[in-house]
Amino acid sequence: MAEVVKMPKMSDTMTEGVLAKWHKKVGDKIKSGDLLAEVETDKATMDLESYQDGTILYIGAEEGKAVAIDAVIAVIGKEGEDYKTALGAESSPAPQTETKTEQSKTEEKPAAAPAAKVDTSGIPATVIRMPLLSDTMTEGTIEKWNFKVGDKVKADDSLADVATDKATMEVVGYEEGTLLYIGVKEGEAAPVNGIIAIVGKEGTDITPLLQDGGSAPSAETKTEETENTPVKEASAETTAVANDSRVKASPLARKIAQDKGINLTEVKGSAEGGRIVKKDVEAFTPAAKTETSAKTTPAGQPSLKEAQEAIATSAIAKEGMAKAQNTIIIPEYIGVEKFTEKPVTQMRKAITKRLSESLFTAPHFYVTMAINMDEAIVARGKMNEVATIKISFNDFVVKACAAALKQHPAINSSFLGDKIRFNEHVNIGVAVAVDEGLLVPVVRFADGKSLSRISAEVKDFAQKAKTKKLQPVDMEGSTFTISNLGMFGVDEFTAIINIPNACILAVSGIQQVPVVKNGAVVPGNVMKVTLSADHRVVDGATAAAFLKTVQSLLEEPVRLLI
Repeated sequence: MAEVVKMPKMSDTMTEGVLAKWHKKVGDKIKSGDLLAEVETDKATMDLESYQDGTILYIGAEEGKAVAIDAVIAVIGKEGEDYKTALGAESSPAPQTETKTEQSKTEEKPAAAPAAKVDTSGIPATVIRMPLLSDTMTEGTIEKWNFKVGDKVKADDSLADVATDKATMEVVGYEEGTLLYIGVKEGEAAPVNGIIAIVGKEGTDITPLLQDGGSAPSAETKTEETENTPVKEASAETTAVANDSRVKASPLARKIAQDKGINLTEVKGSAEGGRIVKKDVEAFTPAAKTETSAKTTPAGQPSLKEAQEAIATSAIAKEGMAKAQNTIIIPEYIGVEKFTEKPVTQMRKAITKRLSESLFTAPHFYVTMAINMDEAIVARGKMNEVATIKISFNDFVVKACAAALKQHPAINSSFLGDKIRFNEHVNIGVAVAVDEGLLVPVVRFADGKSLSRISAEVKDFAQKAKTKKLQPVDMEGSTFTISNLGMFGVDEFTAIINIPNACILAVSGIQQVPVVKNGAVVPGNVMKVTLSADHRVVDGATAAAFLKTVQSLLEEPVRLLI
């Protein structure tokens, strides 16, 4: 008897899974334990194994499609068996992939059925969709395509670099063949599960796949790749700036010209009908642009060159400002004001959303304490004489906080609206600065790890962050966060809580200041730390008690070894 295969729940927070890749097809013989598919959950991509022997009669979810937990994704049974009985028992929707049985081909459809779906089963090509690369990702920006239309690709090739809300990651197509279609240009964003490319047999007609996917081509396909081929120019022309909107130019040429600040009215086209293509823009020289710049300056305003010459000769007197491509000339001050504008990255969007939500939702309050680091400095020096991995002061702070959190569970908690979760495990997020923004990898179960183990993990995370190798799973599950700016010599600062954590500790630099010891003023090494706390969960006395414990552990670091 045929048996259905349902989407399993592979993590505690999983509500649906994306079929990243099928390893079997309809008609294949399988055994218990065989790998059926790869499923992308909210935490990781995992293998889905078969628990039955038989033949795959039906596949109910295409690659790249999201499927709810417990939804039918396949049917396994004896070869030639009617799988519809099993589907009917599960109240499954109509099959998305036809079986090889004759009855599925000849069965009449209900008269009231919706518009027929385009049959793509026989097309030797596979749609590549924007994968869900993090639990909070809604869209991804294509930073770079590593292949172009027409290139041969392998199953393990990295097709593109995608910027998510947490990191820049590689997208692997898992298919071998020719890159037939690119649906998203570099610098543009695509929603999760949106079509970004198609890989298949060279020469394949991909139109049915695009119709089935519910989207029309938004970037060049192989037939559009040649710059000299005439294309529909009306829509492309309307996107150009006003002074070159009527110039015939390819979309790629316009993009390059925009990036370089070139006015297309000054460029001579070499393609049919004087159309400007990529090579014309790249061959255009700045000298030629300078000679014609005066012609394109708005009436009544001097060009940049004219303004500079007039300033130098004192011929201009309060004629206002001349503007030339993000440059403002102010005659009175003999200077140039410039600016550069860049689109907001996915990571910066995520930082903006999460920190704004935290600051404007969680009532923050702050408690600061000074810690004498004399003993910690001595202890660190002795440890590093024998340690294979150098231990930093930040490692001391992580270890001290981990121990203190076990004593103060309110600090290691989360506000969940109608309840407060007190975490019994200690996972400490360590903020790492990168060029694009801020990442927070997590040291899991930090209270049970040695200083050298913590040091090794933090250094590994920092290296991965710089090389864009951090995975979403590395940045999930924190219960407390540490942000350290001590290496920059910062005296004191406050940090915004990393929700859903209840607290974050801002760690400043160690300063040499006068301190009182045994009634005498002597030089001392003091480090200030500031705890930002969510007042919905933590009270002032609780925050102060936590910092007092951290202070005592760092001022007597031998206690960290117990």
